[in-house]
Amino acid sequence: MRLTRYFLPVLKETPAEAQIVSHRLMLRAGMIRQASAGIYSWLPLGYRVLRRIEEIVHQEQQRAGAIPVLMPTIQSADLWRQSGRYDAYGPEMLRIKDRHDRDMLYGPTNEEMITEIFKAYCGSYRDLPKNLYHIQWKFRDEVRPRFGVMRGREFLMKDAYSFDLDHASAIHSYNQMMAAYLRTFERLGLKAVPMKAESGPIGGDHAHEFLILAETGESGVFLDRTVVDLSLGGREIDFDDRAQLQAIFDDWTAPYARTDDTHDEALFHSMVPEERRVEARGIEVGHIFYFGTKYSEPLEALVATPEGEKVPVHGGSYGIGVSRLVGAIIEASHDDKGIIWPESVAPFAVGLVNLKQGDAAVDAACEDLYAKLEAAGLSVLYDDTDDRAGAKFATMELIGLPWRLTVGPRGLKSGVVELACRRTGASEELTPEAAVAKLGAIYAGL
Repeated sequence: MRLTRYFLPVLKETPAEAQIVSHRLMLRAGMIRQASAGIYSWLPLGYRVLRRIEEIVHQEQQRAGAIPVLMPTIQSADLWRQSGRYDAYGPEMLRIKDRHDRDMLYGPTNEEMITEIFKAYCGSYRDLPKNLYHIQWKFRDEVRPRFGVMRGREFLMKDAYSFDLDHASAIHSYNQMMAAYLRTFERLGLKAVPMKAESGPIGGDHAHEFLILAETGESGVFLDRTVVDLSLGGREIDFDDRAQLQAIFDDWTAPYARTDDTHDEALFHSMVPEERRVEARGIEVGHIFYFGTKYSEPLEALVATPEGEKVPVHGGSYGIGVSRLVGAIIEASHDDKGIIWPESVAPFAVGLVNLKQGDAAVDAACEDLYAKLEAAGLSVLYDDTDDRAGAKFATMELIGLPWRLTVGPRGLKSGVVELACRRTGASEELTPEAAVAKLGAIYAGL
């Protein structure tokens, strides 16, 4: 993509309405534009990041055995009345009527709808287990939307729903999602800590939320520092191995880690030595629930056991805030110059900067590099504008591409270009071929 043809409306000044870093930088980097309170248009740069995150979430859900579907955003109120949640959910749910005066709603979540789908087609233990998920726009009418995409009214969410014959099988499904979430957040370059949580309007008695530590977090968090050092890394996971998944669950949930909603000060001090106690703020990026038969009983989602008895299925639901993750990653990864994207979600793998647009040799070298990078499967944002060098560098630093290749007359005379790392600020001079090879190796494992 050539910058002269791209749509990248960067701002030099920070908009007055932006209160936190991610909101400021997303507006300044031309990633989003507010349409109304808590509702945003995603501009090209932001949309590319959103789709990169979405793809990683898809991959890890399917690796864990979840099956993608897509449900409608508008739901009938009838199912919600049957489950008992239509009146109980609260004013966050947008209730509407269609032209025939039927009660409808803009779905904030999909437990009722997916249970009705399951009920229509699955009636035997042989149909279990099942985990169905989708990535879909949701709406919750926040009373005071703020912080950009971190607390908006319309948002993109991954929500998965598991169905199992009994409690033990349902806990295995829960543990599958725990492991899938840990791997997802690690691939996104985030250290997300699972914390014992309240189930809220979803229901159930077994819930964890995943939070990343950030000063602007909406929740107070209290944790044992050891949990921050845990990592799946390249560990192979067999999602059918109940013992392995239970061990992963135990490893990540044994250390004390709770939000202020469930925090127990006495327990915290008894479990955690003083030198390991962490009190901070956290941003929620995911939430998982086991709720047993909360929805299957009122909606009569029954299956036959091997003995022929009809029993309600055991369910769980599992959410990831896909659009919120864009802001959360920025909160966790930025400096005073702008965003610092992890390679896994960067909108472009590399920024190519032409220091002397119009110079035949520099133009030719940039065109050659651009073609070779694209041929190597690397996405490139090529700054082919006639802006000054300082302005070009400032834009690249603001939008946060992990790597920058700079081509200028002086370097070309020596047969080299400059490769700079956004995260460390380190740079080196390489031949164009060596630069392409190094970038290819960096991105090969993603």
